[in-house]
Amino acid sequence: MVSGKFFDQFTDGEVIRHQVSRTVTETDNLLFTALTHNTQPLHLDAEIAAQSEFGHILVNSIFTFGLMIGVSVTDTTLGTLVANLGMDKVIFPKPVRIGDTLRSETTVIEKRASRSRPGQGVVVFEHRCFNQKGEIVAQCLRTTLVQGSPQ
Repeated sequence: MVSGKFFDQFTDGEVIRHQVSRTVTETDNLLFTALTHNTQPLHLDAEIAAQSEFGHILVNSIFTFGLMIGVSVTDTTLGTLVANLGMDKVIFPKPVRIGDTLRSETTVIEKRASRSRPGQGVVVFEHRCFNQKGEIVAQCLRTTLVQGSPQ
């Protein structure tokens, strides 16, 4: 299945607003934190988290990061991705709480034909994830290698 775009279909500066949004549940946070062996009490212990400056459990930022990237795949690279080449400038400007509803959007920052892989190209995306208040809760640059359109 190909719902992503081929290299030549991307346009520099293009903004893609992803349709999927997601309300983060306590189960999401607990399972992800346990699966990744992250023992940070701010993600797992309501009593310790209540005594923190935040006053509540924080959603694991790597879950937020994964959701932001995952939601983008259908509209960007599903079926056309050759490889993720890197993730850069990852930031989490605001914490995510259980019950927050997250949405994402992507901007095509740059695209260039691959010098070493004819018929493929490098696309750099800036992904942004927002909570229900419109605050950015995660952002990154993702550099990808994408297939060109079939001849």
